[in-house]
Amino acid sequence: MIGKILAVFLGLSALIAGGAMYYLQVYGFYEEVAGTPGQDVLLMPLDGSAPQPIAYDSFQAIDAGSSPIRYRACFKTDLTPDELAQVFTLSDHLDPRNAPGWFDCFDAAALGADLKSGKATAFLGQKNIHYGVDRIVAITQDGRGYAWQELNNCGEKAYDGTVVGEDCPPREN
Repeated sequence: MIGKILAVFLGLSALIAGGAMYYLQVYGFYEEVAGTPGQDVLLMPLDGSAPQPIAYDSFQAIDAGSSPIRYRACFKTDLTPDELAQVFTLSDHLDPRNAPGWFDCFDAAALGADLKSGKATAFLGQKNIHYGVDRIVAITQDGRGYAWQELNNCGEKAYDGTVVGEDCPPREN
C-alpha cells in the first residue's frame, strides 16, 4: 500500500512540476513592452553609426528579463525593404526565433519562409543590445515589420564557453 501511495505522489509531483515548467516557459516571465514612440524600431546605418529610428505604427512587443533573446515585436511601416536597404545594414539572420503561441502577431515559421523567399528582408537593428546579442528587424514587402534578438558571434562564443578573443567588446558586469 505504501508503494502505491508513493507512486501516486511521485506521479502527481511530476505532473505539477511539468505543468509549472510549461507555464513558466510559455507565459510566466513574459511582459508586454511599453512602447516609446519613435524609439522602438531602430536600424543600423550602412556607415556603422548609431542606430536610427524608422517610421512605424501598430507596435506590439513582449520581452522577458530571464533571457536576452526572448524579445519579439510586431509593427507596420510605410517604408519598403528596398528603400531601407539603400541606407541600413542587412542581416544574414533568416531564421527568427519562435514566439509564444499567444503572441499571435509573430509567426516565426511564416516570417522565416518570407525571408528565405525574398518577400521579407532582415536588417541589423542594434548591435550588442545586451552583451553578445543583436536585435534583428525584418520588413515584408507589404509593410509588416518584426523584431527579435539573436546571439552574435561574441554571444555564441561567450555562452558556449569558448574564449571570445579581442574582436568582442568588453563585458560589463
